[in-house]
Amino acid sequence: MNGLTNPDRAGAPVRAVRQGAVLAVTCLALATVVSAMASLNVALPDIARETHANQTQLSWIIDAYSLIFASFLLLAATLGDRFGRRKALLAGLGLFAGVSLAATFATDPDVLITLRAVLGIAAAFVMPATLSTITSTFPRAQQARAVSIWAAVAGASAVLGLLASGAVLEVWSWRSVFWLNVVLAGASLIGTYLFVPESAQPGKQRIDVVGAVLTVAGLGALVYSVIQAPEHGWGSVRTLVGIGVGLAVLIAFVAWELRHPHPLLDPRLFRHMPFAAGSLSITLQFFAFFGFIFVVMQYLQLVRGDSALIAAVSVLPMSAAMIPSARLSPRLVARRGARGPWTVGLLLVATGLLVLAQLDADSSYWLIVGGLVPLGAGMGLAMTPATAAITDALPPRLQNVGSAVNDLSRDLGGALGIAVLGSVLNAGYRDELDLTGLPAPVAEAARSSLAAANHVGLATGNSSLIEQARDAFASGMHLALISGAGAAVLAAVVVTFLLRRAGKTSTVVGEAPDSDTGHRLAKSVR
Repeated sequence: MNGLTNPDRAGAPVRAVRQGAVLAVTCLALATVVSAMASLNVALPDIARETHANQTQLSWIIDAYSLIFASFLLLAATLGDRFGRRKALLAGLGLFAGVSLAATFATDPDVLITLRAVLGIAAAFVMPATLSTITSTFPRAQQARAVSIWAAVAGASAVLGLLASGAVLEVWSWRSVFWLNVVLAGASLIGTYLFVPESAQPGKQRIDVVGAVLTVAGLGALVYSVIQAPEHGWGSVRTLVGIGVGLAVLIAFVAWELRHPHPLLDPRLFRHMPFAAGSLSITLQFFAFFGFIFVVMQYLQLVRGDSALIAAVSVLPMSAAMIPSARLSPRLVARRGARGPWTVGLLLVATGLLVLAQLDADSSYWLIVGGLVPLGAGMGLAMTPATAAITDALPPRLQNVGSAVNDLSRDLGGALGIAVLGSVLNAGYRDELDLTGLPAPVAEAARSSLAAANHVGLATGNSSLIEQARDAFASGMHLALISGAGAAVLAAVVVTFLLRRAGKTSTVVGEAPDSDTGHRLAKSVR
């Protein structure tokens, strides 16, 4: 309704808040940063051909954004809450537009990786501000509907970003994807300036810089080691030490947060079972989802030979199933409780990925549709109750924490999914590729990526190399998608267990029978 107002602290005239406009603008800003996680996937073959990026560099071009996005979310959310979420949106969108413009001039894969990392910092200021703006603007009775729309946009934006990118790639180079970012960020920037009210929770507490550094270092070491694993070997000392260091730093982060008076994220929040279930579910859902997008876009273009636009259009059945199921999910939860629709959604995600894991170079498109529909419907069903479990578990004064955790779970899951499933794909591709008898330069190029193998095969007239490389890629994709399905099944099992443990306890942190714990949680983030 338009009756809500935004009083100025200095006593200035009160301005009416147009909730519909706020929801539209925040969802557009959300779509801008979420679509950037996936939209460049459709341009990977063109990027590989023009910049000579190998498969590992391609993984980094996609994952640098997601990794830095996730690493800076908690710090960015804290700064936005303290100094103003509208300010965070304006600053983040402005930086996003400027860096996207700079990326249109990049010619080197390492430069592109760096620019994508800076884009991740910009996105980290945007995404948490969108959900916390919604939860602070809408009355609690209307938040479920607004959050369901937000969740639907968050899920569908990846696919819609692929479609928009595929369309512009038909008439221009991969740089057009970054021009699309500029346009979306510019429109969101104008809308934020005109319609979004300021909201903040100012305070004098210190910013947890040490926690932020530990987050970036731990996640960076972990994801770097996973992405580089096919290069050095999964069992190599370098890989195992890197993963061990990353996990050790993240454990140190948890220990630091437990002692800090104003932590970025209080680990005690995860004692609340629905909150923990929602966080884990979103992490594993998007682990599978973004890993799938990274893999399937290359399959459609490099194995099936589809154009960028056809590849993007090919995954639309997933969006067509996801959007209505996300809108239906709150009604099902209201009638039957959260556990049923939530668990069914996760199992549908696993089913879709298992079907898609059967794809090879000669598969019918109907097999693709047979996997995309349950995958999209499952994502829609599971996303809304998972997001609501996080936000509903917290009282209004802690909504900023809920927004940050929801976004962190989504982006961390996406970053790890691209890293892990991309590495599984890369390792499977290299293991299945038999390059015996080929000259060393040709063999090295073919081993670097499927795009390079196709290019070398066409240049040398070696059709058998192309066919073998495509079969090797399909074999690696099979392993990657089965791994994604396993993650979705694990999420379903853990969510069921945690929700059963929750039983009849209070659904709001700070209003639970354990009032001392609730008081500590509230105090730690005030």
